Amino acid sequence: RLLEAWGDIDVIVNNVGVSAFKPLEESSLEEWDDIMSINVRPVYITSRKLAIHRRNMGGESHYGRIINMASTRQSMSEAGTEAYSASKGAVDSLTHALMMSLAPLGITVNSVSPGWIETGDYDALSEADHSQHPSRRVGRVDDIARACIFIALPDNDFLNGENIVIDGGMTRKMIYI
Repeated sequence: RLLEAWGDIDVIVNNVGVSAFKPLEESSLEEWDDIMSINVRPVYITSRKLAIHRRNMGGESHYGRIINMASTRQSMSEAGTEAYSASKGAVDSLTHALMMSLAPLGITVNSVSPGWIETGDYDALSEADHSQHPSRRVGRVDDIARACIFIALPDNDFLNGENIVIDGGMTRKMIYI
């Protein structure tokens, strides 16, 4: 409907994700399938739809950006996060595969991997929550939005096939107990 109403889409942000964090032995194959289907399939569907649309427009190179939401859980996990972690790893892998397929159309494809981004009551977070991050705070939704705006800028066409981690430095932090 958007393509019919607007004629084209320049920027797509594939921001979808569900999880069911629970012990591996308690998770079901149906939950695995649901999480993979919800977290990965729409990225493929929207990207494919844009590719078909652009080819039907003549296939010439034209400004386009696809930004996929992955997660830091694709590279670091806790027990009970198997389906979510795998789905977000799939999103990152799909990102660089799509980059290769969509490059001739002028569409760049990148992913963003947020760490802990508080979407609820930020004021309810403790000092310990904030202080564990090298940036000394838990992330906010605006931190991710600003990265997406940057990626979407027309002049940023050399940023392609990358995953940008936005986690306050947590994945780079050495932790010894």
